[in-house]
Amino acid sequence: MFFDPETWVAVAFVILMVVFGYLGVFKSAMTALDHRAARIKAELDDAQRLKQEAAKVLADYKARTASAEREAAEIIANARGEAERIATEAKAKVEDFVARRTKTAEGKIALAEAQALADVRAAAAEAAVQAASTILSQSVKGQVADDLLAKGITEVRQKLN
Repeated sequence: MFFDPETWVAVAFVILMVVFGYLGVFKSAMTALDHRAARIKAELDDAQRLKQEAAKVLADYKARTASAEREAAEIIANARGEAERIATEAKAKVEDFVARRTKTAEGKIALAEAQALADVRAAAAEAAVQAASTILSQSVKGQVADDLLAKGITEVRQKLN
């Protein structure tokens, strides 16, 4: 059994472990492992904190994006409403303008008709007076003719005008 290599490997291992224990290698290895575990834990905590901050920033940007989209939708809706209102006002103004121009044109037409009718009546009265004057002057002579002629002309003018 003392000649087996496994026995000597086991004895050498035990001696090595005792020497390591006496020199404090286990304590320094444990300290190094503890420091490494603390550093890893700090990095994990920092990563967790960064993740939470990133989540907050993401939520903030999502909220801002949603707010901006709502504002854009409101602006578009207001612009459409304003455009419809302006179009309605413009249509009403055009209709009012057309109505006023039509009324003015109708008034001018009525005035022209009245003037034309008055001109025709005046011309007809003048023609009737001339015709009556000519007929009466040829058929009746003397003072009675002159009186009848003046009276007839006056009556014709009053009735035709």
